[in-house]
Amino acid sequence: MAWNTNLRGRLPVACLILQVAMVVLFGVFVRYDIQADVNWWLEKKRKNISSDIENEFYFRYPSFQDVHAMVFVGFGFLMTFLQRYGFSAVGFNFLLAAFGIQWALLMQGWFRFFQEGYIILSVENLIEADFCVASTCVAFGAVLGKVSPVQLLIMTFFQVTLFSVNEYILLNLIEAKDTGGSMTIHTFGAYFGLTVTWILYRKNLEQSKQRQSSVYHSDLFAMIGTLFLWIYWPSFNSASSFHGDTQHRAALNTYLSLAASVLTTVAVSSIVHKKGRLDMVHIQNATLAGGVGVGTAAEMMLTPYGALIVGFFCGIFSTLGFAYLTPFLESHLRIQDTCGIHNLHGIPGIIGGIVGAVTAAFSSDVYGEQGIVHSFGFGGYKTDWTKKMQGSSQIFGLLLSLAMALVGGIIVGLILKLPFWGQAADENCFDDTIYWEIHEEVSTVYIPEDLTHKHPAPLRHQYLHHPWYTKLPRQASQTVPKLCKELERPSWSLRSRVASGKACCPGPSTSHTPFIPGALLENARDSNSVSSKPGSAAEGLPQAGVMMLNGKWLGREWA
Repeated sequence: MAWNTNLRGRLPVACLILQVAMVVLFGVFVRYDIQADVNWWLEKKRKNISSDIENEFYFRYPSFQDVHAMVFVGFGFLMTFLQRYGFSAVGFNFLLAAFGIQWALLMQGWFRFFQEGYIILSVENLIEADFCVASTCVAFGAVLGKVSPVQLLIMTFFQVTLFSVNEYILLNLIEAKDTGGSMTIHTFGAYFGLTVTWILYRKNLEQSKQRQSSVYHSDLFAMIGTLFLWIYWPSFNSASSFHGDTQHRAALNTYLSLAASVLTTVAVSSIVHKKGRLDMVHIQNATLAGGVGVGTAAEMMLTPYGALIVGFFCGIFSTLGFAYLTPFLESHLRIQDTCGIHNLHGIPGIIGGIVGAVTAAFSSDVYGEQGIVHSFGFGGYKTDWTKKMQGSSQIFGLLLSLAMALVGGIIVGLILKLPFWGQAADENCFDDTIYWEIHEEVSTVYIPEDLTHKHPAPLRHQYLHHPWYTKLPRQASQTVPKLCKELERPSWSLRSRVASGKACCPGPSTSHTPFIPGALLENARDSNSVSSKPGSAAEGLPQAGVMMLNGKWLGREWA
């Protein structure tokens, strides 16, 4: 089947329609919160607020910055590990996040921030929208390299919608606690993405297997994303918590869990390799599992050693998942998980949901009765609420997230499976050139000045009168004029002729550093002086880049 990947008609239409729809919906429904409105000064007078420092912006915006950097830089660069898919990893992550934030502000606004017919917009909305988009970035990791940008926009539209519904039911109706999103963000995002990629299974993906691997520099770029995520994860898990002890505790628990997962990841990565070496895939991903696993219980009285225990086990299970579970899922269950999101977000997310339920149900000794009322909102209309009931709510929330992810993933996967979204063929997956204009690489080496202005005489005449020319043996002295004449031809093709062994390549030559046939690069004493083959008439003479190897002319690439 021939695949049409030309997006000239589809992608612009999709982007423009969605953005125009956002403009219209924002114009109808969205208004500033009073703290962002021009009438804030009147609100200060009414509430007897003496300083603008009391504005919510100054409390929430630092956390928003950190979460925002995680979504756009952290997740984006984490997925640049594919050797030929860096543009798409960062660029498509940018695209889906920019659209997803706008749609999330509307969806979450209708469910949670709707007052008197309007969505009230504040910094808190932006943080919650970033959380929602983080879930779409997680799902993107499962289908990375196998879908078109149009498919990503469609997937983002439906996932944001399902996320908002799931989040509202879990937090407002079931009243589970999930400050760091182990259930709503990671579990939902991971199993939604895995279900979509299961529906979109490509039986001939083996044809693109070589491009699915990484190279040294791509792994280094991916590690930048890891470090951004690792550093800012405490802000991620604490951003939506109440000010004071709750937010403080969430940041501390997250940091401790992350630190523990690093050590266990390194340990297990070394154990599973027969020579005890570390795998960069494990270090890039499993070191973050502690932040995922502690998300639900981050603001609870998990205790410092409890946070370390969570990170300890998350690092182990995540690393083992990358080593053994990912190949099993692909070979037996037809789940082609490009980034291994099941190991970084799926398994640790389930662990986080269970840890939250256990912590809520068996925590009276560390909370005290007053602490339980304060932390879980017992009392008021929840007069009969108990710790066991809170634990049950946490489990129901986890099961709800899984169910919404699986059912929603099947529906969205079937929609994306339609053949007219511009998706690439199996043999063209994981390649930037399908959707991006890639400029040909040019070597950044010194290019000599235009010799037509500097030396009016033909190139061969310059070398025939050079002092060292008389020292060359007869064969070499006959070769130099021919090569120089060849270089003067405008149609001379460096790559093809060097590759075929039919021509040599001069380096940056001057009257003092001509090129010498027969010089060997491995005998170089410095960058501008290369000794020719020992015993030849040209031995020890300076040159600028020509060598002869195994009877073929080779050269240093310069143009």
